[in-house]
This record gives sequence, structure tokens and C-alpha cells, in this order.
Amino acid sequence: MSSREVHVVIGAGAMGLATTWQLARAGHEVVALERFERGHARGASHGATRNFNNAYAEDHYLDLLAAARTGWDELARTTGEPLLRLHGLVTHGDDARVADTHAALTSRGERAEVLEPAEAARRWTGMRFEDDVLFTPDAGVVRAAAALESLERAARSFGADVRFGHRVVGIEETAHGVTVSVDADGGRYDIEADTVVVTAGAWTASVLPDGFSLPRLTVTEESPAHFAPRDAAAVWPSFNHFARGREHHTGNVYGMPTPGEGVKVGLHLVGQVVDPDARTFQPLPERAAELHDYVREWFPGLDPATAAPISCTYTSTDTEDFLLDRRGRIVVGAGFSGHGFKFTPAVGAVLARLAMDDAARAAAPFRLTD
Repeated sequence: MSSREVHVVIGAGAMGLATTWQLARAGHEVVALERFERGHARGASHGATRNFNNAYAEDHYLDLLAAARTGWDELARTTGEPLLRLHGLVTHGDDARVADTHAALTSRGERAEVLEPAEAARRWTGMRFEDDVLFTPDAGVVRAAAALESLERAARSFGADVRFGHRVVGIEETAHGVTVSVDADGGRYDIEADTVVVTAGAWTASVLPDGFSLPRLTVTEESPAHFAPRDAAAVWPSFNHFARGREHHTGNVYGMPTPGEGVKVGLHLVGQVVDPDARTFQPLPERAAELHDYVREWFPGLDPATAAPISCTYTSTDTEDFLLDRRGRIVVGAGFSGHGFKFTPAVGAVLARLAMDDAARAAAPFRLTD
């Protein structure tokens, strides 16, 4: 089977669906191809919640975050599905970083305040603090599973063709376009496209054609867990703790309340390097023990014995900056390094612009280097 499409998006997780939505609403023909079934748990987009963390000091992330907030609100209006819960975020563990982030946010007119540890502990009795605490009330969580459903529904409403169970086995750039070879339902077919957008997460390098040079992408299996609160009525913010290097902590820590599941707590970027097709879906015993000890030390309001582990992948660049760029007729969105989900609508808009306009550029820190 052969057909002519304007744009093909490879990978229909959060970033791929957001790109598909943006391309389709701009009036383009677009096919999104996802290797796995809808709602699968093999990548980085599944689960109920992701941190909507606005504690950034860098302009390129704050610009992207502002666009993402607009995009989430627009998507919610389009689909009638509220996607953000803004219960606030606390960030602590590094006074200099807290001060820099506070200055960056307030210079843009964002709401942010710095609290002393004792005041923060009075507000959030389930947590312990030793350093200055940055509180940003206009942060919280993205409802991740609901976001995927809304992005797909919005994309389809503009005529996008989203295909699950369609595995891309080849990309060949020609003088006139790109040929995408696909395996599905026991057969193979080709799609002739003007451009291809690759948002394949941990499979990015294996999907791209030979000779397409990328910075190093490291795939790790990370294992946050949900913990049960000791007091069901307690109030919980989302949180960042710059704990790496303190005492026995190997990583920084993040988390958020997830209604019906508890409070998610995770060590950031400490997992083992894995083949995404050969994961155990189980936490390393030493990392599970570290997470248990961390919760016991820093969260008096959680029961550390109630850990319910979650498995997900990070695909990380060495700098933890994203890759958003185009070479020839191939656009790449990759390396979201465990902190990309909150930016999803804005990332989709950037990738769609790159696909539609070969002169477009993302912010400099997100570009490929030759």
C-alpha cells in the first residue's frame, strides 16, 4: 500500500501527539505512527500525573513554560477536559538556586515567595525542610493520562490520522521527500511524506536513518514510587529537593500528590542504563532502599513501608537540555531528560514549526550541533 501524506510523526506519546495536533490544526495532512498500543507503559508518557514545575531560572525554559501553560489551557478549552491542578510547588535544598529562581520568576511577574524552613514546615506538615524554600503557587501537576487522551482527540478533530500498532522500520530521505516504511498487521507499506518528525523517545536513535548524527542519548530505567500519607486529610504540594550529594543521597528528588495513589516521590536520573526493549520494570534494590530511607528522613507525613514502584524511561542528553531541531526533511524531538512533560504543548508547537518551515529554529540550547 502506498499513499501521499504531507507530514508523518513517528511516536505518538505526549510529544508526538502534541506535534500532530499542532500540524493538523494548521491545516496540514498528518499521520502519526505509534509502534505500541494506545496507553502502553513502555515509554515515558504513561501514568496519572507529571510535575508542572515552574522553578526554572533559564530564559529558554521559562519562555517554553509560558507557551506550554497557554497550550494546556487552550487544549482544556478545546476538549472540555481540565488538565492542570495548580496546588503549588515547593523547591528547596540549594539556597543559591532558590534565590536565582525566585529572581528569574519575579522579574517576569510570576508569583513566587521564599519561606524560612520553619514556616514551610508549618504549611506542609508532612514534609521536613532545612534550607530556604521557594513556593510557587501557579504550579502543580499535569494530568498525564488525561492529557494524552485530550491531545489525540484534539488532533483527530482536525483530521489527523493516528495509527497505533504501526512500527516504523525505515526512513529514507529522497530528493523529493521522505519514504517511511511501516510494519503493521503482518504486512509492510510505505508512506511518502514531505517531512518526518521523530518523537520516539527511547527508540529515537534506532528509528532515525543511518548517518543521522545525534548528541549522545542515554536511556535509563527510573523507579519512582507512590507512598501512602499517614493523614488522608493532609495538604501536599508538588516538590523539588536538590538533595544530590547531601549525606547518602545520590540524586535530586521530585514528586507530587496523585489522587487515589498517594504521593509520588522519585530520585531524578539515578537509574541504570537499559535497552528499552529489554527492561525489568523493577527498581534496583539499592535505589529502592535509598528512596525508602529518603522518605523516612524527609517526609514524616508518609509511610515509607508503603512504596508502590513505578517504572518509566528517561532519554537524557548530557546537559539535560532537549533536542528540538531539523536536518533536511527530518525533525527530531528527543532527550527530554525526565523534565519534559510539562512543556508538551509548547514542544509540539516548536516541532510543528520546524516541520512546516525549514528556516525555523528552536532556542539555541535545543539545537543540534554538527
